[in-house]
Amino acid sequence: MPAATRRLRPSPVPRALLVCCVVLVATLAGCGKDADSGAAPSDKTALTITLVSDEGVDPETYTLTCDPPGGDHPQPAEACKALDAAGAGVFKPVAKDQQCTLVYGGPQTATVKGTYKGEAVDAAFKRTDGCETDRWEKLGTTFFNLPLQ
Repeated sequence: MPAATRRLRPSPVPRALLVCCVVLVATLAGCGKDADSGAAPSDKTALTITLVSDEGVDPETYTLTCDPPGGDHPQPAEACKALDAAGAGVFKPVAKDQQCTLVYGGPQTATVKGTYKGEAVDAAFKRTDGCETDRWEKLGTTFFNLPLQ
């Protein structure tokens, strides 16, 4: 009687490997896309500016978006230009060991919160000394919508 021939079954490993590769490629293809606008998150600027122009005065709040300029800020295009000229460094607080002139710039204060080019922003501005006034003036009166004398 002839010896029975045994039929070999193909290994399931290549098929499983192929399925894993297809799933991985499909997953990676969707990464890095913003479903809402098609823009990369790093391009977004959306800020809320809260200004107190003097002691005892109610705060004023503005929203500002850039690229394209918008929000309810009275001069969004000019404010975005001032922001880009100042750069992200303006949101960093004055170093504690920084020597500053003791020249009082005024009672005005402001907070800026949101995102600048995709980076989180939570900054406070005041005009209590030369360093703080310098930070304020880097953004300028248009950004804060406050003409100073």
